[in-house]
Amino acid sequence: MAAVAWPVVPDSPVTLSGGLGETVLPEPPESASTALADAVGSGSAARDAISQVVAGHPAYLEAWAELGDRARDEIEAYACYRVGYHRGLDALRAAGWRGSGYVRWSRPTNRGFLRALSGLSRLAATIGETAESDRCRQFLTQLDPDWDGSR
Repeated sequence: MAAVAWPVVPDSPVTLSGGLGETVLPEPPESASTALADAVGSGSAARDAISQVVAGHPAYLEAWAELGDRARDEIEAYACYRVGYHRGLDALRAAGWRGSGYVRWSRPTNRGFLRALSGLSRLAATIGETAESDRCRQFLTQLDPDWDGSR
């Protein structure tokens, strides 16, 4: 019978898991950030100005969250937050997120997505979508265990 040739084992320990990873969304275009800052500061015309920013930069999550915050009614707010949330999932996947891992508030570029998800949770509860609200709230705490619900 032939001798078995065992593979060489490295001297360093084997790590089976590095724990949950963290995804950080990329910076938005500077033109989008500038346009949103100008729109937010435009007084009584802010909602319409923010809507124009969203139209010009539909992937800009912070703009969707701002538009949701300034919506004319609950259904419009719900819709804005939902779009921001779904756009955010697309952005997270493009940034390497694979359905698990952290997306923390401490990273400023993640805040638009987290604001949209938080707004979606809040408005879902308002319109009676309790199960959706609960799922969103749970998702927030999975993404950022330090989430305190006040953002």
